[in-house]
Amino acid sequence: MFKIAIKLAAGTVFAAMMAGSSLAQDTNPYAGYKVPPSEISSAFKYEHKFTEILGSKIAYVDEGDGDPILFLSGQPTSSYLWRNIMPFMEGKGRIIAPDNIGFGKSDQPELDYTFETHYKYFEAFMDKLDLDNITLVVHDWGSGLGFYYASRHPEKIKGIVSMESLMAPVMPARSYDDMPKGLAGFFKTVRDPENGRKLLIEDNAWLKDGGFMEAFIVRPLANEALKVYRAPFKTKKSRIQLNQWPNEIPIAGEPAATTRIFSEYNTFLEEMDIPWLFLYATPGATNPVEAADYWAARAKNIETVYIGHGLHYVQEDQPFAIGRAIADWYRRISR
Repeated sequence: MFKIAIKLAAGTVFAAMMAGSSLAQDTNPYAGYKVPPSEISSAFKYEHKFTEILGSKIAYVDEGDGDPILFLSGQPTSSYLWRNIMPFMEGKGRIIAPDNIGFGKSDQPELDYTFETHYKYFEAFMDKLDLDNITLVVHDWGSGLGFYYASRHPEKIKGIVSMESLMAPVMPARSYDDMPKGLAGFFKTVRDPENGRKLLIEDNAWLKDGGFMEAFIVRPLANEALKVYRAPFKTKKSRIQLNQWPNEIPIAGEPAATTRIFSEYNTFLEEMDIPWLFLYATPGATNPVEAADYWAARAKNIETVYIGHGLHYVQEDQPFAIGRAIADWYRRISR
């Protein structure tokens, strides 16, 4: 299961890691198409607000009126990831997109940056905004935060949109051997106590030219966009959180906290009847077609939508397909 997606995604990452190459920059997967793909804008038109949460400033976008539509990001991204998708929801609700503590324009206090610490800040942010009837739009570790929040506060949730999320059938993994081979190899490398820290903190492997960020995007990523993603992490000290997130993935029962949390919200996702839009790309990375089929057979109120060619950061590959799919689905659940 997941062999094609993981082979391509992990293979690309390892090529970037070991040889410094950049498939995203050197190869055009759209060559030969009769209609060239639309340009992906690097511009961010939204203004950030700031609020104090547990003694630190959290940056967030907050525009419009109506039911809140909350966009949640993960590693190593921020509200900037959603810049070409949020416009599709303008006029349909209150658009909110926080930068996680330690990411984007939010403060970078000295923390352990475990999932539990991230969640503490996220839930305090949610309490301060006092939101109800929320639609969650989640990706990467934003999915972990969002799914766990939904499992604890289902009465506050109107709907859920997920893409390239952290969930069953891959996570939590019983062992490295139980994971797809490429994914297991990737996490063994980045979780290595010495080499992993060197890669992610000293070498900035996630955000250097030809690094993991670009490797997990099919389209060439504009230099202007990479500069925005890279900006919060200019020093080794500021990259502690980039090293911590991969070490929070639950494998073989460790960490125990995220093993329990992922299991809890996977069960919740099977049992809930909240409207759920599951977006997936090919080959994908964490949520390829097999994951869509897995959840379509289990969830009670799910719609799956294929958004086209993409890897992990699908917002950089298919923002227009994502935005259109969310807008259409949201219209249906809001009638």
